[in-house]
Amino acid sequence: MTRVHNLARRAALPCVAVFVALLLGPARAQVPTGTVFPGRSWEYVPRENLQAYGWSPEALQRTTAHIRDESNTTGLVVVDRGRVVFRYGDIEELSYIASARKSILAMLYGYWVENGTIELNTPLEALGMDDIGGLLPIEKQATIDHVITARSGVYHPASYPGDDLAKAPPRGSQKPGTYMLYSNWDFNAAGHVFEQLTGRSIYDELQAQLAIPLQFEDWDRSAQAYAGDLTVSKYRAYPIWVSTRDMARIGHLMLHEGNWNGTPVISRDWARRIVSLVTPLERMNPVERRQGYLGYGYMWWIFDGPRAVGPFKGAYTARGAVGQWIAVFPAEQLVVAHKTNNVYGRTTSWESFQRMLELLLEAKGVKMPGPYPWAPAAGPGRP
Repeated sequence: MTRVHNLARRAALPCVAVFVALLLGPARAQVPTGTVFPGRSWEYVPRENLQAYGWSPEALQRTTAHIRDESNTTGLVVVDRGRVVFRYGDIEELSYIASARKSILAMLYGYWVENGTIELNTPLEALGMDDIGGLLPIEKQATIDHVITARSGVYHPASYPGDDLAKAPPRGSQKPGTYMLYSNWDFNAAGHVFEQLTGRSIYDELQAQLAIPLQFEDWDRSAQAYAGDLTVSKYRAYPIWVSTRDMARIGHLMLHEGNWNGTPVISRDWARRIVSLVTPLERMNPVERRQGYLGYGYMWWIFDGPRAVGPFKGAYTARGAVGQWIAVFPAEQLVVAHKTNNVYGRTTSWESFQRMLELLLEAKGVKMPGPYPWAPAAGPGRP
């Protein structure tokens, strides 16, 4: 009799639970919303929890449709407060991140600047730097700081394409530090200076400073190799190959000003400095770059001008040709890592990426400051 009574009582419990639920309203699953850092892998927000986490699954479907129909994205990772809320494509594939490499080099500089190994006010002449055919005396007065902010005034040809040197002023016409021009000579020279003064390979430093402490999931040291036509300039480029999900780790580190789960990987001062505005939008060169809304810092692009409000206030991005971006939005605790692997002959335009950002922010419920006339000067493949 006792066993029958207990079974009957247990059978009645669901009915009691339903009755209580009707009185109290529908139960809601507790969805963690505090900031986290990935360990060996990212934490993913399940689709059924997206709404509680502040994202609209339906709006994210519109983002997917845009990617499918209007971009050539090969990998996309969207991280909100340290959790992946959206992904697309092959996020594990290693591929070339083009000029986003320069922003990574800026990060690596910090440790060596702060311990005094690299003195930013050192002129190129004091480093014994010259190039094929010679640098002009005024060009040799450019400092390391001028070089890593693209304000050297050196318009010597670069060993590696993908810049604005074709629209440079005449050589020797600009005093170092006064005129910003996006030049691969500067960026390649920045790599040479780094290795000359530290005695360390950029790739070994990338592994030691970022890949190991951030626990890159797909890092391959053997995939990294220098490139460039050394008959044009003796300063080589340093192409970097990483996965989209590891690009997102870099963005998450920058979002937290160099701190990784309580450990200072890059000092806060340096992390802030490299994404601070050095060249405002209205002084960007060539002049068509002023039609956009990106100024420039230390090899990072900085959202600036009248459109840099709302979610774009304080935002910045690494940016590489044909569709490589690590975009960081401190106001929203958001990181967007985007990859287009042009091995497949693909290119994602700047305009397409901007529309993607707009859709993602709308999916997060962010009020856009629009209407937003995206930058016409930054066309397909533009670095």
